Amino acid sequence: MSRALAAYVLHHYDWSESSVILDLFTREQGRIAVAAKGAKRPFSQLRSVLLPFQRLGIALGRQPPGDQSREVHTLRGAEWSGGHPMLTGAALFSGFYLNELLMKLLARHDPHTALFDAYAATVAALSSADDGQTQAALRAFEIVLLKEIGLLPDLAVETASRRAVVADRRYLVLADAGVVETDAERDATTSGATLVALQTALDAADLPALQRAAASALAELRPLLRTQLHYHLGTSQLRTRQVMIEAQALER
Repeated sequence: MSRALAAYVLHHYDWSESSVILDLFTREQGRIAVAAKGAKRPFSQLRSVLLPFQRLGIALGRQPPGDQSREVHTLRGAEWSGGHPMLTGAALFSGFYLNELLMKLLARHDPHTALFDAYAATVAALSSADDGQTQAALRAFEIVLLKEIGLLPDLAVETASRRAVVADRRYLVLADAGVVETDAERDATTSGATLVALQTALDAADLPALQRAAASALAELRPLLRTQLHYHLGTSQLRTRQVMIEAQALER
């Protein structure tokens, strides 16, 4: 397939008895909507390919000149580009959590190659049996997402004063005020050392280093990032998280 675009399926909607509308995250064009005609037919080649968390190579139909941002593209073809075993259990919920974040925070036709690469690496990490590595990968992805869409302040400087963050001091990272030094002992405070390590990894575009920095500070990062995301999402409860909580309650 010529000129294939790298893509992942984020979500799908029934369109007709035989077709679906897909929300795709592509490396070259960002988040786009495509119509997959006939994809629900029993013998459609697309039926077994258009699966979540599997890297695809897709081809889109040509658009008329001057209409490059048309809302829904036509999917001409899709091929599996290799990937990892299908996610199951808690990893599956984590994968859908990533997709929900992208659906709600990423505008269409807004490409972010670094975010796409971080998504691909995070999906691969979700299959790890090590819960600590999985949680670090999720926190690192959240940080990259906030940075890429312009919602993360420079973590190495105090936002108002522009003073450098000091390793042995404590800070708040506020969605509406940025990085603020504090003397208060709160659950949501973060050490300066953690913030500097995260920013250093971000500046170097080094995702493994960002994951390592996150792994050593999970207890600090969970409340920080949860507060940031809830503020920008405008809700304190994501659908994926609610479903996961309900499923865990049923298991108990």
